[in-house]
Amino acid sequence: MGLESIRQPSDLRRLSYTEVDDLAGEIRDFIVQAVASNSGHLGSNLGAVELTLALHRVFESPTDAILWDTGHQAYVHKIVTGRASGFDRLRQADGLSGYPSREESQHDYIENSHASTVLSYAYGMAVARDSGAANHRHIVAVIGDGSMTGGMAYEALNNLGHSKKRVIIVLNDNGRSYAPTISNLTQPQSALVDVERSQSSDRSAFPERITEKLSHSLTRIRMNPLYVQRQRRLEAWLQNLPVVGQQAEKGMEAVKAAVREFLQPPSFFEALGVRYIGPIDGHDVRELEIALRNAEDLSAEGPIVVHVLTRKGKGYPPAEDDDEKHLHDTPVFDPAVGPPKAVPTGYTQAFADAILKEAEADSRVVAITAAMPGPTGLLPFQDRFSDRFFDVGIAEQHAVTGAAGMAMGGLRPVVALYSTFLSRAWDQVVYDVALHRLPVIFCLDRAGITGDDGPSHHGIYDMALLTKVPGMRVLAPSSAQELQQMLHDAIGLADAGPVMIRYPKGAARQVPENEVGSGLEARKLRFGDGSLAILAVGKMVAAAIKAADMLSERGVSATVWDVRSCSPLDASMCDDAARHQRVITIEDGIREGGVGMSIASEIHGRNEKCLVDVLGVPTKFLPHAKPDRLLASLGLDADGIVAAFDNAHGNAK
Repeated sequence: MGLESIRQPSDLRRLSYTEVDDLAGEIRDFIVQAVASNSGHLGSNLGAVELTLALHRVFESPTDAILWDTGHQAYVHKIVTGRASGFDRLRQADGLSGYPSREESQHDYIENSHASTVLSYAYGMAVARDSGAANHRHIVAVIGDGSMTGGMAYEALNNLGHSKKRVIIVLNDNGRSYAPTISNLTQPQSALVDVERSQSSDRSAFPERITEKLSHSLTRIRMNPLYVQRQRRLEAWLQNLPVVGQQAEKGMEAVKAAVREFLQPPSFFEALGVRYIGPIDGHDVRELEIALRNAEDLSAEGPIVVHVLTRKGKGYPPAEDDDEKHLHDTPVFDPAVGPPKAVPTGYTQAFADAILKEAEADSRVVAITAAMPGPTGLLPFQDRFSDRFFDVGIAEQHAVTGAAGMAMGGLRPVVALYSTFLSRAWDQVVYDVALHRLPVIFCLDRAGITGDDGPSHHGIYDMALLTKVPGMRVLAPSSAQELQQMLHDAIGLADAGPVMIRYPKGAARQVPENEVGSGLEARKLRFGDGSLAILAVGKMVAAAIKAADMLSERGVSATVWDVRSCSPLDASMCDDAARHQRVITIEDGIREGGVGMSIASEIHGRNEKCLVDVLGVPTKFLPHAKPDRLLASLGLDADGIVAAFDNAHGNAK
């Protein structure tokens, strides 16, 4: 029975284990081909094939709710829930989302691509189920790809353990997020080859072999419901012993705790009131099913973790051999040879070069990221200044407040994150950094509309939010050279408080040295006749110049400003704009409360009669599609600027 015969999860339950193994190989080939043709997340999905098949063979989705944290590991889930035919348009406009999608399937509950949230969803759904408001039988939360480094996961674990809610937690431990997972909780990937090591004749490996066998034996015993029943009887008997009953029970618990600490370091879970099973080989469907079925029985007493070891990128040599991220995500590539090695490009490369230069000149400069050293361009910095580089895992709140502490101690921390992920640390930015006027520099990659990853990854809120933070300087470069200049200036500007530099994904505009601004000043790029001024933010400068050229062909001479500093705004730019009959502002951030609105307020304070059109992203969730397509659909390109001018004049062509 091949992949074409799998229309729904129940089809999996008719397969023998040999057929399941064959299907797993077919699914891996299918995913490689789909991602090679469309781009997407590869390594995480290749590592979750057997786990997903086992989950859907044991549990009955959607009656049993299977929830996915970091939803980029849910491709296999989509395939076995009837969406294989949609993978020819994976992450394309109007095609299949790269993440779970409630609109696509009743099997998708949470549209989640930000990490560490699933356990909180699971807790809430368990409350709803237990109150009679929902009819779910089991709630299964799959968390992995480094998500257990996020603080929200621990908050939920604490609450689950305390409340004893019936939730089955599957820890998909592949030792990775993008980079190696920053945590002592996960198992090293060498654990997957412990069985091979145990067969070695090397006598020095004997203690490890014994430990491995004892660990697996203890796991099998503790998964057995009969063991649990007998344990309860023994505990009750010890409690009832005359005189020494309480001491005897405590003694037994101490022995059990000591064994767990020796053989199973993740007994951490049980300290929170969450039962623990594992580790389990995440590529052995039979073993996975046994563990999941026993967890199903044991969950009657409260939350339980099934710790599963998987290998990110399994089954595809280019992914297995990628030391940086196991092909976590890839562009379009030739599946026969794999994608080329990922290297920073565009603005990311400009940042990577600039921070090295600043660190060479200033020993106070340190770099901080949240599990993304490669995508943010910090790998060269890590290689050159390993003692000044800090990857804190998927923990943006901790990253920001940790940076605050470093700044208090006299350092110049540069926090490199994706724009969409900084919003997770909003409270820390405002009260831990800005309130203390600390010299922290935020470099936000993937700002603006990012494209294929959809609504959770578009970085459209940073300007509207951060321009409202007292003392925060917000800069938006329009070229690679501007970014490098802004980072250099930020080192000095930070003496007075935090600075944010935001820049987009993709190619960077290149300009000569004499076309680069400085400090907090805007830069005038075109001199017009006073009829129209176009004030553009960051990436939108290229569109503004093109629009000015288009209008020039029609006899309209437009002034063009590169805003550069979104907060504070350059007063000379606002003065000049207010002398024009009309002004158009354009930004790739949210329009309401954005930079354009602030500019309009400044201009109207100078000239009430000046007409200002503010172009920006509407207040709605944007789908996945190529950035240029989305920008054009929103009127955020050269044609959109010209159309805004025509509409304002009532002479649309």
